[in-house]
This record gives sequence, C-alpha cells and structure tokens, in this order.
Amino acid sequence: MHARAVAASTTALLGTITLLFPASPARAAGGGPVVIAHRGASAYAPENTLAAVDKAAELGIRWVENDVQRTKDGELVVLHDDNLRRTTDVEEVFPDRAPWKVKDFTATEIARLDAGSWFGPAYAGARVPTLEQFVNRVERHHQKLLLEIKNPELYPGIERQTLKVLSNEGWLDRSHLAGRLIVQSFSADSVRTVHELKPAVKTGFLGTPPVSDLPGYAGFADQINPSYGSISTAYVASVQAFTGPHGRPLEVFTWTVDDAATAQRVAGYGVDGIITNKPDVVREAVEG
Repeated sequence: MHARAVAASTTALLGTITLLFPASPARAAGGGPVVIAHRGASAYAPENTLAAVDKAAELGIRWVENDVQRTKDGELVVLHDDNLRRTTDVEEVFPDRAPWKVKDFTATEIARLDAGSWFGPAYAGARVPTLEQFVNRVERHHQKLLLEIKNPELYPGIERQTLKVLSNEGWLDRSHLAGRLIVQSFSADSVRTVHELKPAVKTGFLGTPPVSDLPGYAGFADQINPSYGSISTAYVASVQAFTGPHGRPLEVFTWTVDDAATAQRVAGYGVDGIITNKPDVVREAVEG
C-alpha cells in the first residue's frame, strides 16, 4: 500500500475511534470531578454485590466501580479479593478447601455462598454476582461502569474474556463506548492488552507512575488513577498535560476518598474523578 493510502486509512480509523469516544474529559455536569461508587456504594451495602449497585442508584450515583476475577471453570465473577474468606461464608460451606482462592472454586460453588451476612443481617443471602449479572444490573439503572481487571497474572487471557462478556452484553456498542465504560488495572500489561484488543475502549492505569514514565503510558491508557495520598496539584497537572491514545488529555481518577475534607482537597488538585465508598458524602463535598 502506498504511503498516501496508508495515511488516509489511518486518518479514517482515528476519526472513527474519535467519534466513538467522549468529546471532553469525564467530569460532572457542573465542572467538578465525577463521583464513582467504589465496589458499588460499599459503605452502605456489601461490596461488589447487586445490592451495592442498587444502593448507588438509589443515591443517584451514575458511576459504579467493580473488580473482576475468574473461577476454576472459567466464569468471570465480581469480587475484590483473590480468595473468598473476607466477604463470604466459604469457610463454613467448604471448611476443607483452604486457602479458599477464587480460582479453585467453580461458579456453581461460588453461587452457593452468602456474600452479604458479613456486612449485616439485612443483606443475608446476597450472592457473588457474575460479570454478566453485574453489568446487567448497572444497565438496568442506566449507570456507567469503571471495571477493574483484578490480578490478571492469575488468569491468563482474562482481558479478552472480559471484553467478550462486555460485547455479549451489549457494552461495546457506540453508546457505551462513548462515555459509559472504562476498563482499568494495576497491571500496565493488562491495560495495554485491552487497548490492543479493543482500541475504542477507554482504559485506565491504577497507580502513580513517575512523570518521566507518562509518555509510555499515554500510548495505551486514557487515565492515570492514583491513590489520593500520592498526588498533588502539580502531579495532576503533569498527567493532564499528556495526550492519551484517543487524542484527549489524560484524566485522573483518584481513590479511595471517604470524607468531605479530603474530597475537597483532591478536587482542588483538579482531578477528573473521585472513587469512594461513600459517594453521597463526596458528592455533597464537591458539588454542594
């Protein structure tokens, strides 16, 4: 193919991706940072359950964050830890299966577990949702999803599988890609893989890389998402000075902020989003 034809094809492809992508950074309508419910509204309902999604919706929170891992038989489930002990009754149901790793249990076995009683009796019987169940509940509430691929080193190929589930459930169409989905991970390799497999998907890297390393991240990540204690006004401005793979300034979603004073402080840094277990508290602090 001649160089002129290659350039024309590349321009057309970039134009298509740009049409799919939001025209402006992910900020609230009033110009402040968006508020993201961490594992759902997890201060008020058991984390990463459908009840936590429902609670976020009840509070009027548009963005929900979750964590994805894989079972022994290849099902994607929504759970933060790589074992089941902290947030289910797995030790009672399967006492001889220590250390109770997610990857050592089938989806059917995990579906038997109570993922709500640890949080409070009102949530007894809540289950660990599959990724399909979780995204369908988010869709029911017309919410947006910040999906974290958790421990990808334990689950080879989980990036492709996650994208397949999202596609099957209708989350890779134009309307979702234009502002309702972000895929993130602490693994730069995992984020890069998602970008390479599906370039139109918005991606985020979890961490606080040195400013000198940001040009490399800007090739495959649209966001740099650090812990709130590791950032400053200067760092946020440095991140946002770089242009990401979709031709927009890199964004910063910071975590995990649960009090008004900290929320106001990081909002003052200029962050684009705040991830929180108490989204109502943070929303009031940055919008009220």
